[in-house]
Amino acid sequence: MGIRRSPTFQASAVTFAFAVAWLLAPWQALGAAWAVSDDSPDGWHAVAPREEIRPEFSYQPNGGPDGKGAFVIRGDAREGLVGWWTKSFPVQGGRSYRFSAVRRCENVPTPRRSVLARVIWQDAKGRPAMRDEAEAVTLAPGKPPTSTPEFPLDRATDGQGWTEVSDTYRAPSNAASAVVELCLRWTPPHGRVEWGQVSFVESPPLPPRLVRLATVHFFPRGGKTPEGNRNLFVPHIEEAARQRSDLVVLGETMTYAGTGLTFEDAAEEVPGPSTEFFGALAKKHDLYIVVPLVERDGRLIYNTAALVGPEGTMIGKYRKVTLPRGECDKGIQPGDEYPVFPTRFGKVGIMICYDGFFPEPARQLALNGAEVIAFPVWGCNPRLAAARAIENHVYVVSATYTDPAMKWMVSGVYNHEGDLLVQADKAGSVAVAEVDLNKRLHWYSLGDFQAEWRRHCPPVGAERR
Repeated sequence: MGIRRSPTFQASAVTFAFAVAWLLAPWQALGAAWAVSDDSPDGWHAVAPREEIRPEFSYQPNGGPDGKGAFVIRGDAREGLVGWWTKSFPVQGGRSYRFSAVRRCENVPTPRRSVLARVIWQDAKGRPAMRDEAEAVTLAPGKPPTSTPEFPLDRATDGQGWTEVSDTYRAPSNAASAVVELCLRWTPPHGRVEWGQVSFVESPPLPPRLVRLATVHFFPRGGKTPEGNRNLFVPHIEEAARQRSDLVVLGETMTYAGTGLTFEDAAEEVPGPSTEFFGALAKKHDLYIVVPLVERDGRLIYNTAALVGPEGTMIGKYRKVTLPRGECDKGIQPGDEYPVFPTRFGKVGIMICYDGFFPEPARQLALNGAEVIAFPVWGCNPRLAAARAIENHVYVVSATYTDPAMKWMVSGVYNHEGDLLVQADKAGSVAVAEVDLNKRLHWYSLGDFQAEWRRHCPPVGAERR
């Protein structure tokens, strides 16, 4: 069951796509100024789109974290300078290649936007290579599936400030070369970056990274206490395990729902009785469970969801950041962090109910690396859940109490295009979707938006400080 997009939306999206394609066309086509440093390695060139915004380029033979060389781009007292080092590497279509480098920057407020690498596929005539239609490409009617630049992701940063930038890609079938760019753009005065340990080599293809995501559509009745409610969920956890689930998401404040208790009476410490109870179930069934509950921390009470894992312990917790008036009026405290939790299949973030009405929580979780967002929710417009999935290219797993007949929020799994892959549409039911976290979705003109949006999204949250 999918979310249908109107013709108006589709037309607007195509118009937007053409505009973005024009803005993001390979910069070489914009009359870039080329220069070669006397000491730069063979094949590497320094490029700027216009001479008036050209930064300073240099190559340091003893630079980089290993002392084996660094490509430097430095701004002067002017702001807004743009330039990149570039080199073309021969490739064979259909084979896989890995780009890897490290970068360290100074005086760059938002490195994810201003310090980036790009990989541009070209055919034997230097034209954009054609993307294979079998690669889950979203096409424009009548338009050929032209490849778009790849944006390798930022990875971990070491103690010396060097951030790994890397990814593995399958070259389009007719690709003959890959143009690698090491960029610094939109710099404040005196912004600077060093690029080191740069490599582009053939590598094994990325293997599938399959995960089975489960939602439980169940409102607890008759439990009367947090302990009673916990016991009511056991059969549903067992059913999710029977369906070989890796991650199971339960409904919001499940230890409070239907008990008739106040938030204060239902509140407990986290970790505490509920995380221990569901931790034991997670260990027994070798899976992860998102456990939403009411948390007490001293005099403060939070709407919280904990993640427990197959080791039987709590991995972490998220405190709901955006609170509706009903929770504000009852003295619930908002959280202020967006933690993302590593699991054996990938990175998981959590947002809770009212969080879904705002773009910021999901965006912050995605910026922090979330690939799957668990979404315990009493009620929400389902289009908002789809939007959070689309704009961040993450999987969203919702678990609600809402009756499907209300045409309101559903318990389901949304993919990167906001399509509803599965839905638990009956009370007490469990729905499971198997997804591949390594499978890329390429949009017409935008390409792999999961990687690209990070390079274009305006500064948010702490980045503005």
